[in-house]
Amino acid sequence: MQSISQRTSLIKAEAKRLGFLSCGVSKAGFLEEEAPRLEKWLNQNRHGEMQYMENHFDKRLDPTKLVEGSKSVISLLLNYFPSEQQNPDSYKISKYAYGTDYHFVIKDKLKSLLHFIQEKIGEVHGRAFVDSAPVLDKAWAAKSGLGWIGKHSNLLTQQVGSFYFIAELIVDLELEYDTPVTDHCGTCTACIDACPTQAIVEPYVVDGSKCISYFTIELKNEIPGEFQGKFDEWMFGCDVCQDVCPWNRFSKPHREPLFDPNPELLSFTKKDWEEITEDVFKKVFQKSAVKRTKLSGLKRNIDFLKD
Repeated sequence: MQSISQRTSLIKAEAKRLGFLSCGVSKAGFLEEEAPRLEKWLNQNRHGEMQYMENHFDKRLDPTKLVEGSKSVISLLLNYFPSEQQNPDSYKISKYAYGTDYHFVIKDKLKSLLHFIQEKIGEVHGRAFVDSAPVLDKAWAAKSGLGWIGKHSNLLTQQVGSFYFIAELIVDLELEYDTPVTDHCGTCTACIDACPTQAIVEPYVVDGSKCISYFTIELKNEIPGEFQGKFDEWMFGCDVCQDVCPWNRFSKPHREPLFDPNPELLSFTKKDWEEITEDVFKKVFQKSAVKRTKLSGLKRNIDFLKD
């Protein structure tokens, strides 16, 4: 029978072997500090038309309501920083969407990790989450000591910046808990100053309904005309606040072949994007998160950039 400390070390070592950047653990329970923040954010309509953000308020703040008997939240980071970037004469796609949809890649790794835990530790029940259920990923990752939430509201880590995915395993197993790290944003306001649509309304608060990622991915209706000319050529997502962050000078390319992009995606010019057909769209984005917008959504975004 392993000690709590041995169990925790076993899990962290396996997470590393599976290719995760880092792994931290926190005690499952009510997120006291997050509750008033989330409530205020929703009341101010910062979520725009993302109605799903209003659902499951209690589950969002307490994983024990999501996974019965849960004792620990295991938070994991997976790097997606690419070694190559798009042709400079191109409409831009957020780096996270270059390769295979992260939901599939990470879900497989999480299932392997849960299987490993059950094999090595015993009967453990748990669920894997990748940004697809009411779990406050960034809050849990911060609580687990994997980084701090920056002024652009993304998780930041001193050694590697912020170009990574966050995922969780919520399990009914007691583990050794990590402690949060301190905030290292200091007086820097690079992300606030650079945001093309002024979506970072105050340090640590992003108005989701003004964010380019929201307009180009989540918004199903027409993009409001008042934002014309402010998209800085982004047609799917936006990386501006991360690109300008001084901590991202430490980003290193990922080693996950599934995140490598289709070469055409990197070489396409604006003209290629403007003339893209359904067949080419399917080929280039075969397993990509960009499929969420469908070709019609991508064309709407490109038309908005052209006007």
